Amino acid sequence: MYVPAHFAAQDTEVRELLTHHGAADLVTAAASGLTATLIPFVYDPTVGKHGALLGHLARNNDQWRQQVIGDALVIVRGPDAYVSPSWYASTADHGRVVPTWNYVTAHVYGQLVIHDDPEWVDALVRRLTDRHEADSPRPWSVDDAPASFIAGQLRAIVGSSWSSAAWMPRPSSAKTARPPTSTG
Repeated sequence: MYVPAHFAAQDTEVRELLTHHGAADLVTAAASGLTATLIPFVYDPTVGKHGALLGHLARNNDQWRQQVIGDALVIVRGPDAYVSPSWYASTADHGRVVPTWNYVTAHVYGQLVIHDDPEWVDALVRRLTDRHEADSPRPWSVDDAPASFIAGQLRAIVGSSWSSAAWMPRPSSAKTARPPTSTG
């Protein structure tokens, strides 16, 4: 992803996005072409230089079975919004403005590892559930459901992880707008 230097995010901004996000698009290339799946994930900053994303896919989703060509890409999107030129003081000054889009996104590249291991998947589901139930006044626990039901649900998914080899952060904050004192 092309990222002009003046738009580049700091590692702390990317880690914040990954820590507080819940789902992202997993994109892989295989001999059959590109495949993308929205997956729930948790970010584990303790793995490697950039951390790892831990998630799961439906067992019936063939993406996990395909031989991946190169790295997998996970696209994590943060907030986004349209920015109108009518909001800039420079519109009245000289009119040399265009609309833009404010957004935050991180492209996380790394080796996709599949975990077809019930214990690993169980630990991941508990971690995901605990994270997302933490702020609830009555948090639900995996242990609140019958064990046989949970076991069946766990058989229907496979775990996945990406130890991030690199990430390309891109926050955009209407940085193309010039202050009213600019000569263009």
